Amino acid sequence: MILSEKKISTSNKSLIFIICLGLFIGLFLKLFVVDILYVSGTSMEPTIKNNSTIIANKLQYGISLPYTEKLFVQWASPKKNDIVIYLYNDKIVVKRCVAVSGELLEYSSNPLYTLRVGEKEIPLTENQYKKISSFSSVPKGYILAIGDNYQDSVDSRTYGFVSVKNILGKVICK
Repeated sequence: MILSEKKISTSNKSLIFIICLGLFIGLFLKLFVVDILYVSGTSMEPTIKNNSTIIANKLQYGISLPYTEKLFVQWASPKKNDIVIYLYNDKIVVKRCVAVSGELLEYSSNPLYTLRVGEKEIPLTENQYKKISSFSSVPKGYILAIGDNYQDSVDSRTYGFVSVKNILGKVICK
């Protein structure tokens, strides 16, 4: 009788260990490796629809510090056309990297306010034009992050360039 009680006790300890290990691995993956995010808003339409789910690779550019806007270690930078996630006003946002450090920016105010990055022409409001038109290129260590739905997106045109150190990951599945 004593032998079977020890087997049950050992079996329970093994089960508890496996459950704890699984929780630890899941938490580690969520904090540092991948994130599954729910998209609320139309700023990335038609590429990413409102109310859809995306998967982001949090190790694409480095290791981020959980619940902060900073990378602990950085080994890569976003490339043009990457869809990235970063914190803005304590919310994770998803935007497209349309220009990287050093890339030239061309502006026009006649007849409409626009920003040209390579072949892409992006509309600006008068306030957005005033905010960023003093920059002839993207500053070192920053990107220009803009939503695909220019009309409904609050992005770098409104709040300025995004520090590469603040980028939490790259969208790998949409």
